[in-house]
Amino acid sequence: MAPDNTLIRAILFDWGDTLMHDDPAQPGPMAQWPTVSALPGAREALQWARAIGPVCIASGASESDSADIRAALARVNLDHCIDRIFCRRELGTNKTDPRFWAAICEALAMPAQQIVMIGDSYESDVLAAQAAGLHAVWFNWRGLPPRPCPTVAALRELPQIITGNLLKS
Repeated sequence: MAPDNTLIRAILFDWGDTLMHDDPAQPGPMAQWPTVSALPGAREALQWARAIGPVCIASGASESDSADIRAALARVNLDHCIDRIFCRRELGTNKTDPRFWAAICEALAMPAQQIVMIGDSYESDVLAAQAAGLHAVWFNWRGLPPRPCPTVAALRELPQIITGNLLKS
């Protein structure tokens, strides 16, 4: 069931360790790694998010551009679920820079308050997005100590946290 999306009109996902496993031991772009894998629930979360509006990647990956990211997503059959890819290499700055988020808002033609960012890094996905005015959900699949923000331990929890908390705020 699609939520009443009176506030949230677009959803951004981090890429590495949010939708796909990141292996720091592997050199180069993920699309070129011998094996890649999606995190559990990624496909279902992306399909659910599409009912709200555009589903995009907001990635701070240093070695991949949007074509590399889309190629990696295609290897796990997630590329068709993503409308746009915003990445550090193409935006010219990283997630801790407010210009990263401003460029995304401008490209989506939406105010920051209508966008939610979901990612595994508390600092760059949650705090940086919140500082830029976006909503944020911390994907704490590693079971790190709690932080003061909306949090999910599994991607299947996103519908409840977004419809239950963010759409009512």
